[in-house]
Amino acid sequence: MPAGRIDAPLTLKLLRDLVAVDSVNPSLVPGARGEAAAAQVLCDLLAHCGVRVGPEIVAPGRFNVVATVGPKLAAAAGSEKKSAALAILAHIDTVGAGDMPDPFTPHERDGNLFGRGALDIKSGVAAMCMAAISAHHAGILKKPLLIAGVVDEECNSLGTEALLRRYTADAAVVLEPTDLRLVIAHKGYAWFEVITHGRSAHGSLPAEGRDAIRMMGRVLNMLEALDRKLAALAPHPLLGHASLHASLIQGGQELSSYPAQCRLQLERRTLPGESAAEIEAELRALISGLEARDPDFRATARGLGLRPPYEIAGEHPLVKIVGNSIRKIIGSVELAGMAAWTDTALLAAAGIPGVVFGPTGKGLHGSEEYVEVESVIQCAEVLRDLIEAICG
Repeated sequence: MPAGRIDAPLTLKLLRDLVAVDSVNPSLVPGARGEAAAAQVLCDLLAHCGVRVGPEIVAPGRFNVVATVGPKLAAAAGSEKKSAALAILAHIDTVGAGDMPDPFTPHERDGNLFGRGALDIKSGVAAMCMAAISAHHAGILKKPLLIAGVVDEECNSLGTEALLRRYTADAAVVLEPTDLRLVIAHKGYAWFEVITHGRSAHGSLPAEGRDAIRMMGRVLNMLEALDRKLAALAPHPLLGHASLHASLIQGGQELSSYPAQCRLQLERRTLPGESAAEIEAELRALISGLEARDPDFRATARGLGLRPPYEIAGEHPLVKIVGNSIRKIIGSVELAGMAAWTDTALLAAAGIPGVVFGPTGKGLHGSEEYVEVESVIQCAEVLRDLIEAICG
């Protein structure tokens, strides 16, 4: 394995410094501190190492960190966006600390580093930065590299959306925990709200009342049948089956009254090739069928938001070149899918082919989160090799 290009002690120090910073996403946890302090850590380190870097405002108090190595970015043909040969992205926000003890006190045990964000994905942020610093010090890049620490990935991806309004790239790598596998596909999701409409009345007057909660029971039965149908279809080779689940439900006003309304919010996890329009039509057809069978049944549905699935062909040149770098450093490469959604789908919608890659660990969003330190160094080595292959 090629070694020595990544400063391992500095990589580990940066990872510790990042985990020690509370960068919980304030869109998820009201009153949380947000990403500003983590952004400052990155800006200070990259500037100290001579890398061109600056914060770019996304929302009040929330900044992407954007750095470039090699030739300066030029405007893309026919666009005002600045273009890089390669973009590497990792998010600097985290989910809430939950019941994790001492979430912002990084500590090591048995070759693992613990703390909120250690795995998701401050380890990737550290690897990305150290790979870029190494490439900068080598002074061999003939094409421009862009790296970005983006905000808000854990909620609305405001950071990546803002980045894509200003920049483009020929190819991209998104850092997420992949156990050092090369992820070339991930699921999407669509959120919906269904409201059943009953009629309020005193509980002693059944002829006058219509029970909206009991109506929702019929909807839930139909959703369960639909989920079983999805599980019976041929699976995607990397992602398995599409699925759906009921997420939140609310209804009624008091024990002595018929409930006039019941509200259900649900999530449908989607596969490449599925369209949001088809999925919404499927849900509306389910409701129409219930209405046709019972004239007293009334329900409405609306979409709450969606993120598309993503897939890139295993034969795509980017997959081949990233796979070569992984094989060179780690010894083998495994193509994989990822059930969770990533910002790679946003890059694809902007015309940028991408893959997902990152270190190994456990406890994603859990009460005990850790990353395997050696995998962080390996991740940085892979990125360093990739940068040279594409931009050198």
